[in-house]
Parts: sequence; C-alpha cells; structure tokens
Amino acid sequence: MSIAGLSPEALARACAETMCNDDSASQRLGMTFDEIAPGRATLSMTITAEMSNGHATAHGGYIFTLADSAFAFACNGYNQRTVAQHAAITYIAPAFVGDRLTARAVEIHRKGRGGIYDVHVTNQNGEPVAEFRGHSRTVKGTHLPETD
Repeated sequence: MSIAGLSPEALARACAETMCNDDSASQRLGMTFDEIAPGRATLSMTITAEMSNGHATAHGGYIFTLADSAFAFACNGYNQRTVAQHAAITYIAPAFVGDRLTARAVEIHRKGRGGIYDVHVTNQNGEPVAEFRGHSRTVKGTHLPETD
C-alpha cells in the first residue's frame, strides 16, 4: 500500500493495521481498536482471571500494557516508526475481573523526533482507573512504503 492520496485519518488507520499484524501482545490480550486517528487512539480490553493479582484486582502490568498500546498506536499514525522513550503511570482505582477498560491516548505535543501523549484509562462506567504519560521518539523507518 502506498501512502499517496491517503487522508491523515486513512494513513493513521493503515499504519495501525500494519502494526497490529505484528503485535501479538495486544492481540493475545484481546485488545480491540475503538478509534484510530492522527495522534489519537482508543483501545479496550476486558480484564480476565489470568490478569488478576494476589489482591483480586487487575495486575497493574496489564493496565500499563493497555495504556502503552494505545500510546503506541497514537504516536505511530504518521507513517514514521516511533517508540517509547519514557512512560509513567499513576493508578487511581482498582479494576476487577470482568471490567472492560478503555485507554484513550491523546497527543499533547509533537515536534521533531519527540512527542508527549496522555492516556486516560477508565472502566466500563467511565470511572478513572489510571493516568499514563508517554514520551515518544521517532526512529528510522516507515510502516508503509512512501511510493509504490
């Protein structure tokens, strides 16, 4: 697929599709894509019993993984390979087995090779579960060929 003539939204979706084909972690955790746009991505995931910890709540690593995946798809929508340079999460409330979590990533700033993205993680009732901030770094390469 060539990027010639694609709208920014179509380009972001095409990059996400290409990335998703090789993203076995997001696939195996059952993440679904609710929105993909330039600088934005919304992913959802249901917490399973295998994702719970010794407190009978969702293990923080799975919440982080959901937020990190939303961050990744938000910052890779410009057909430039982009990786995480730094990420931090603050847990606000527990999630439980059966909860459907949604991670909404929004680009805050992007210039040169760096970007900052905020990801809000909520449960099925819209209640906050975690806040994540990711710093991105563009590296060599593209997801789609520049020309045919």
